[in-house]
Amino acid sequence: MTDRRGASDPSRMRGSLVPHPSLPSPWASPVDPDAAVLRPWTADPEPPVIWSVAGTDSGGGAGLSADTRAAAAMGVHLCPVVAAVTAQHSKGVQAVFPLDAAQIRAQLSALRQDMPPRVVKTGLLASAAAVDALLAQCGDTPLVVDPVLGATAGGPAGGVAFCDDALLGAYRHQLVPRAALLTPNRREAERLLGVAAGQHPVPELAAMLRGLGAHAVCITGGDDVALAEGLSMDWLDSPLATGWIALPRLAGHDGTPPHHHGSGCTFATAAAAALARGFAVPDAVILAKMLTWAALRDGHAAGDGAGPLRPDRGFVDDPRAMPVMGFDDETAPDRATLDRWRRVITSTAAGPASFARGLYAITSEPERVSALALSGHFEHVQLRIKHGDLRSAIREAVRAMAGRSATLWVNDHWRLALDEGARALHLGQEDWAALNSADREELRHRRERHGVRLGLSSHSLWELCRARALAPDYIACGPLWPTTTKDMPWLPQGLAQLRWWSRMAGAPVVGIGGVLTDRQWHAGLAAGAAAMCLVRAAEEMVVKGRLG
Repeated sequence: MTDRRGASDPSRMRGSLVPHPSLPSPWASPVDPDAAVLRPWTADPEPPVIWSVAGTDSGGGAGLSADTRAAAAMGVHLCPVVAAVTAQHSKGVQAVFPLDAAQIRAQLSALRQDMPPRVVKTGLLASAAAVDALLAQCGDTPLVVDPVLGATAGGPAGGVAFCDDALLGAYRHQLVPRAALLTPNRREAERLLGVAAGQHPVPELAAMLRGLGAHAVCITGGDDVALAEGLSMDWLDSPLATGWIALPRLAGHDGTPPHHHGSGCTFATAAAAALARGFAVPDAVILAKMLTWAALRDGHAAGDGAGPLRPDRGFVDDPRAMPVMGFDDETAPDRATLDRWRRVITSTAAGPASFARGLYAITSEPERVSALALSGHFEHVQLRIKHGDLRSAIREAVRAMAGRSATLWVNDHWRLALDEGARALHLGQEDWAALNSADREELRHRRERHGVRLGLSSHSLWELCRARALAPDYIACGPLWPTTTKDMPWLPQGLAQLRWWSRMAGAPVVGIGGVLTDRQWHAGLAAGAAAMCLVRAAEEMVVKGRLG
């Protein structure tokens, strides 16, 4: 699944910047870590198959029309299974006609024989019988459930009821417990749970829905303007990652709402497509957020009411569409946090200009720190020590680097490091993920008041978004190549992912992991990394006294 076209043609390279799954998946082909670019999803010769069991929209805005456009932008093949026919236009829904269960079963049975899906997405089902027909045919296939319970186009006066008590019960007792991902908005979440509007905050609603059996829940907030001024925020609750996902709130011409008809369908289908490409749930939700936001931005009028979204494959490497993600304990982010998120997602800068480009050495021996710095090969030196007298080791390294032009970064033991005078910290993913609100506030204070610098490790899309939310001095991307220095579940990122990271991060990106040769670190810098990390190769470079 790699594309070895040369990097000399920027326009061709620009069209090939796509991420790949960071965790093993039976649906993700192995990636050659030396490949400079990957095949665009929309050029996939055997695109993944997903089903959408949903309703038609005679106005072409929502339902299966929106699903088809989103799937095309993700480069997957969508099989549209009609569960209901609607009579509607841009200002509202006039009528809903549920299909007979036998007709739904016939469609699903035909597809099962020849085009089995990796993922099934549900939209407007319109009857409890449709739920029975679907579950009888989908087996163990992951379900992305978009609970369409009522019309949104045209406002409260412009729609009709989509969900009776029998269908609501089928959602609660049959679909929600089977959902790999449930994507309601706030009103839909409250109706599924049978609670009053505003009775529970969004994070509580998501936890309650997971309590009904959903594997993961993302409550979309595009239509919830009260959440945070200037931000469109979705709350993800999943086993792998939980927190707010934020991008700028969009406005149409003259401050009017953007054309948003079919936004929920678009989001759920994009998430289903990303799952079918092998991405883990949090990464699939990040991609769905990106696609939906860009499609909202580019939406167009079709009639006098809200027009449809316009998804395009270019969303995937548009840095403006890259969100930030909060921590699971930031259920009600304070003003300082929200302000920082706004600055990050609206900034056009590529990060701190003070971060020196070049090589970054890592050593576990404090007595080697000075020699690495004095070699002249490295702009950055990291002390990564896990055991022994940590305080003495850090103190020795800080003293050895006093007055040096290279920057000393101390790995993980940030309180000890600050106590001993270190002014640049690197936190591995597990360490910065474990920071509580008080820890983050202390680090923010040290950075703002005392100039302490911060680098963070990341391996996946959601980790990149969460790292962005802390506005670090750099974000590390790894492992680039297979490595034996550290046991971890992540697949090699490779040069193509490093190139994507460098474009999307909004901060300097440092490449790390399996960098053993001059060719590798040269290729990493050429791919856009601000620095490349050497571990074993750093000592070899000093011994040989050369810079490849």
